[in-house]
Amino acid sequence: MSAVRVGANLLWLVPGVVGGSEEYSVRALESLARLPQSRVAVTLFVNRELQRAHPDLLASFPTVIGPLSGESRARRVVTEATWLARQARAERLDLLHHLGGTMPVVRSTPGLVTIHDLQPFAFPEHFSRVKRAYLRATVPTSVKRAVVVIVLTEFIRQDVVERIGIDPEKILLVPPGIDPPLPIDPAVALATRRRHGIGEAPFFLYPAITYAHKNHVSLVRAFGRVAAVDDRPKLVLTGGEADAEDALRTEISRLGLGDRVVRTGRVPRADLDALFSEARALTFPSLYEGFGIPVLEAMSRGVPVIASATAALPEVLGDAGVLVEPGDEVAWSDAMVRMLDDDEHRAAMVARGSRRAARFTWSASAEAMLRAYEVAFVRLAEQGARDPAPFDPGVPS
Repeated sequence: MSAVRVGANLLWLVPGVVGGSEEYSVRALESLARLPQSRVAVTLFVNRELQRAHPDLLASFPTVIGPLSGESRARRVVTEATWLARQARAERLDLLHHLGGTMPVVRSTPGLVTIHDLQPFAFPEHFSRVKRAYLRATVPTSVKRAVVVIVLTEFIRQDVVERIGIDPEKILLVPPGIDPPLPIDPAVALATRRRHGIGEAPFFLYPAITYAHKNHVSLVRAFGRVAAVDDRPKLVLTGGEADAEDALRTEISRLGLGDRVVRTGRVPRADLDALFSEARALTFPSLYEGFGIPVLEAMSRGVPVIASATAALPEVLGDAGVLVEPGDEVAWSDAMVRMLDDDEHRAAMVARGSRRAARFTWSASAEAMLRAYEVAFVRLAEQGARDPAPFDPGVPS
């Protein structure tokens, strides 16, 4: 049998903007490229910004550069319905994998869709009215029309089933992986600390853009309790600015923590790796995660984790860290103090985390994605049609 021809729609992926879905999509596809297989042939469809940010990915597959940067959602939607539809027909694709959570309404090729989370349904107040309306209209339609739906966790599988109402057998699990970390030169780690104004103080790390659901303000309040009884630790917040930035700045100022909370902004990957290696613990108070890749990164690097007992985080962390209700600031501060003072407890969390992280590999993720493509192709054949919910716009080639 000839290889199944699959297109990967990455027109939506704007580097540095879409959060963990960027890391997941890029790494899963790179890992797929490394598999010694001939069952599936993948072609990438990308925007110009992605071309510049991830040249290694583009070098791994045949790639078509779309006529957009990706920053305008409206332009991307139109491009998917016109340019991408024409390209898919020209490439004679069997399947088109939409990794960004929605499929275009106008399409001529059967699709798979990856659902990273259903946050617009769980926390609609965190989204603009336009974006909320768009996603609440397009995500359910995409899920129902897809041949196969891919999710990262069982939590999201159940969320999709309950909120949208589809057969759970239609949903396949493709979890992310993690690479074994490279050792960090102590001199490099110290230089990174000094460059970001941390010095030799013990510190807690939270790498997240200041979106509302990331819950930075609650973490700062909990850290304020820690800072009041211990003058050693700092809280290091990496990541760019978003809609909760003003509230965060106000809270840091109100609590007088300007010299204890370190704001680095976005940092290079090498700096983040060094910060992970030096952190006393990862503090991850997010209100909603479809997975939570930083939790996996921390466990793999021997960093204990304190995380919210909500959404997919308990599933990812298991018993390998400390789970705290996201709004319980006293419990958060208690957990942080224990990570500072109880070396035996911290060592136990490190050991458990390392064992748990070893279960997640990118090669396993790539194999799972490959199986998803094959399952989708078989289901199409069983249905005796190219598209179980056909919508051929007759776009001229």
